Amino acid sequence: MARPRLGAADLVHVLDAMARPLYVLDDEGRIVFCNQACLDWLGLEAAAVQGVRCRYQPPATEGSEAVAAGLCPPPPVFAGQEMHAPIASLGTDGQLSRRRAHFLPLEGQDGLAGILAVVEAEIAADESGSAAAESPAAPAECAEALALHEQLRTLRQQLGRRYALDRLVGTSAAMVQVRAQVELAASSTARVLLVGPPGSGRQHLASTIHYAQGLESGSLIPLACALLDPELIGATLAALARQGPRSSASPGTLLLNDADQLPLEVQREVAAALASRAFPLRVMATARQPLLSLARQGQYREDLAALLSTLVIELPPLSQRREDIPLLAQFFVEEANRQGEKQVLGFSPEALDMLASYAWPGNVDELIEVVRFAHRQCQSPQIGVRDLPPKLHEAASAALHPPRKEENIVLDEFLLRIERELLRRAMARAKGNKAKAARLLGITRPRLYRRLLQLGLAPPTPPAGPP
Repeated sequence: MARPRLGAADLVHVLDAMARPLYVLDDEGRIVFCNQACLDWLGLEAAAVQGVRCRYQPPATEGSEAVAAGLCPPPPVFAGQEMHAPIASLGTDGQLSRRRAHFLPLEGQDGLAGILAVVEAEIAADESGSAAAESPAAPAECAEALALHEQLRTLRQQLGRRYALDRLVGTSAAMVQVRAQVELAASSTARVLLVGPPGSGRQHLASTIHYAQGLESGSLIPLACALLDPELIGATLAALARQGPRSSASPGTLLLNDADQLPLEVQREVAAALASRAFPLRVMATARQPLLSLARQGQYREDLAALLSTLVIELPPLSQRREDIPLLAQFFVEEANRQGEKQVLGFSPEALDMLASYAWPGNVDELIEVVRFAHRQCQSPQIGVRDLPPKLHEAASAALHPPRKEENIVLDEFLLRIERELLRRAMARAKGNKAKAARLLGITRPRLYRRLLQLGLAPPTPPAGPP
């Protein structure tokens, strides 16, 4: 009697009966199957995940994008590398549940056919930061990028969905303080001054603070103080003031970009408008230097500086928080993954070293451009040194071969050194015989003796007679 053949429905039944969660992705990273144990862990129905594409990107906070980000394998798996790596699911209680998954590439006749993910042990909260680096099957060169990916996931959970993540990434003391100040600014309507060098993300952080209040925040109205003429600035403020007093539902925020560049002839008018209780908008400003410091130097109106400096948030240059560079670079790599088809794991340790040694005159904005360039150049699952832009290679080469410091040549000192050396050599060849040494040098014996005394190369002749 012929043995009965098992169909696809029978296979699904067997997999659904398994106690261990598992799921399958196709060659483009779309979820094609989750067994019942996996769906129970995710707290979802099959229809909610079927066909969702996984991208190796900054973790989202809700919806199918969050599911995909949590379950996505590291990019080397799509290149055929079998790996263990952490995955995550956001529970209904808002807590992040982490587990380790074993990713098995499924090879077909024409290359990768799909990926089988077998979900293994749960990762405790106190070991989640090192789980990626300690994964038994992860290549050593991937460990740092995997660990940074998990750090981003933890940071997203801590910040929640109130804030844009990119300009708040970092573990340095400066960024911990900035995040605390952003939390304070976002929970109030106090005027905020964001101080930092160009490229540090002042305007971006201002919009983060404004939109953290949700739909009630109203519109963000930017005003370029360095570009607009005084008449236009004055007319704009007058028009805004005519809107009347602020209601409980805020009509928005006025953002004075580069407030330190505000022309002196209009500062008085701006101060008068902002001092009026009838001014309807919340006010934020950006500047390269603290306005109160400029006022103490006589370079800015004291009343306007005080009005704009209720809460001051200082963004340090990237060169002063180098410990944040790896995490920032990882975030921008994953952001590039989210926006395109190419999926990249992160930077190799050698590439991270080159990023850390660069001066970053353009700060975070320059880092974003470097990461985008490297992401485009990269032809493997991980960005290497060869993928970084030429200016970083040139800076690294210049650091290894610094220009020699030019020394001034003082002629008299130089000639004395030469004469002293010639006298030493002549006396050595003559074995201390001054007459012979004088003949070697072509000078008289008295002259030789005088020069030996003057240069400290011979003791004076002791006086005749008893001591």
